[in-house]
Amino acid sequence: MTVMTMITKMSEGLGRTCAIFFLTLLFSLPLGLIVSLLRMSKNRIVSSITRVYISVLRGTPLMLQLLAVTYGPYYLFGVSVSREKLIPVVIAFSLNYAAYFAEIYRGGIESIGRGQYEAAEVLGYSRTQCFTRIILPQVIKRIIPSVTNEVVTLVKDTSMAFTVAYQEMFTIGKQIANSQTSFLPFVIAGVFYFIFNAIVGFIMGRFEKRLSYYR
Repeated sequence: MTVMTMITKMSEGLGRTCAIFFLTLLFSLPLGLIVSLLRMSKNRIVSSITRVYISVLRGTPLMLQLLAVTYGPYYLFGVSVSREKLIPVVIAFSLNYAAYFAEIYRGGIESIGRGQYEAAEVLGYSRTQCFTRIILPQVIKRIIPSVTNEVVTLVKDTSMAFTVAYQEMFTIGKQIANSQTSFLPFVIAGVFYFIFNAIVGFIMGRFEKRLSYYR
C-alpha cells in the first residue's frame, strides 16, 4: 500500500475526528459554565453534588468514561448498545471536558474583584446583567490560555474513541498498521494531529490577540 493510499484511507476518518472535536466543544463549553456556577452556588447540597461530579470526571480516565457511557446502559439496564457510536463518544467527551472547563471558568470568575460587582449594583445593573455584560467578557479574556491548552489536548484525546471501536482517523490508521505491518500510518496520524493542533493554536492565538484590548 502506497503512502497516498494510506493518507486517502485515513482521511476518511478525519471527518469523524473533527465531528468528535467540534461537537465536544459545542456541548462542553456551555455545560462547563453551568457546572462552574453550580459549583459556586450558596446551596451546599448543589455545590457538594457538583464538586463530586467534577472530582469523579477529573479523577478517572477518559477511556473508562467512554466505556461506561457506551456499554454501561447495557450492563445496568439491558439497553442495547447504540449502533451510532458517535453519540456515546460525544456524551463522554462532553461530560469529561465540561468538568475541566468548569474549574477554568471558576478560577476566572473568582479572579474578578468584588468591587466590580458592587460598582455594577450602584449603576443599577441586575445580577444577570452584571455577569453577562461586565464579568463574563473579562473572564473569557483571562481564561483563553487555559482553554487553549484543553482544546489542544482534546484534539489528541479524540484518538481514544478507538476504545469503543469508533472508526475515527487513529482507529483506521491502527488497522492499516496491523494489516501492513508498518509504523508509517502512525507517523501519518501524528502529522495529521500536529497540523490540526497548529490550526487550533493559530485560531485561538488570534482570538486571544483580539481580546487584548489593553495593549
